[in-house]
Amino acid sequence: MKRVLWLATGGTIAASQSENGLVPTMHSSELVKYISDFYGDWDIDYEDIFNMDSSNIQPEEWQKIARRIYENIDDYDGFLITHGTDTMAYTASAISFMLQPLKKSVVLTGSQQPINKPLTDARTNLYTALSAIENGIEGVSIAFNRKIMRGCRAVKVRTMGFDAFESINEAYRAEIYADGIHISPNDKNAVKSISDKTKLMDGLCTDVFLMKLLPGTKPEIFEMLMDMKYRGVILETFGAGGLHYINRNLLKEIDTMIEKGIAIVVLSQCLYENADLSIYEVGKKLLEKGVIPGYDMTTEAAATKLMWALSQTSDVGKIKKMFETNYVGEVSLG
Repeated sequence: MKRVLWLATGGTIAASQSENGLVPTMHSSELVKYISDFYGDWDIDYEDIFNMDSSNIQPEEWQKIARRIYENIDDYDGFLITHGTDTMAYTASAISFMLQPLKKSVVLTGSQQPINKPLTDARTNLYTALSAIENGIEGVSIAFNRKIMRGCRAVKVRTMGFDAFESINEAYRAEIYADGIHISPNDKNAVKSISDKTKLMDGLCTDVFLMKLLPGTKPEIFEMLMDMKYRGVILETFGAGGLHYINRNLLKEIDTMIEKGIAIVVLSQCLYENADLSIYEVGKKLLEKGVIPGYDMTTEAAATKLMWALSQTSDVGKIKKMFETNYVGEVSLG
């Protein structure tokens, strides 16, 4: 019998209708009753870390979750985290970087409808998450719509559909079919570690800004970011890594930011495949300025990785090397 610690954080799965809309109200002791038919196969302890809409879950809450897992890492076979869907991918990515190497199963799930609704997807998602723990799928995962995906590869792509999440640039770790769980033959630990001892590296720098470029974006926006003392920027560029430098020259301001020691990570606005700055002239100009390629990382993974990296160093060269390192399966290199 697997021992599981269920950490409840709120979200739609725990929500009830109020005069102002859905609000998380149910506690873990109530949620667990909805899987009582399956509960006997598991030794489940449960507790509420907080009870919040996931739009309010921020880096401080990520740290609380990671620390609670770390405090109990030797006592359980796996950890189930119920969480709102809107920022679940950010939380999953952040926890992935803060707990390394992670030889236990940590699975986040939630639902598109509250657990007490007749058509809810909550029970199926919970069973899928528990199946990931039962089958020893290590590291941080998101379980949703009978699919299990690496936490730092998952992105919420639908607001209403039950297939709310997709695994970006990596196959699903496992899928549930009528005949049981099918684990991908290619699923493996992202990085082989010489140590089995999990370390808690929960420092996060919140001075990170995400900017999605628009044709015509004014260079002055970068001056505002410098005035606001941001230390890192995730820049979502066009296609394989393009931006404009005619009429409105963004390159000049980017050069100034890098000279001031601000780390700029470049991603593509395209959801799939990678940003390759070596293809076009505009991309090569960015590389010459000293930006950090984000390759095929999701925005959520890149943003949380930059927060994590900046908590350890202000040296842009060292941060670049960190982005050239695959820590938890977040990036494809080579």
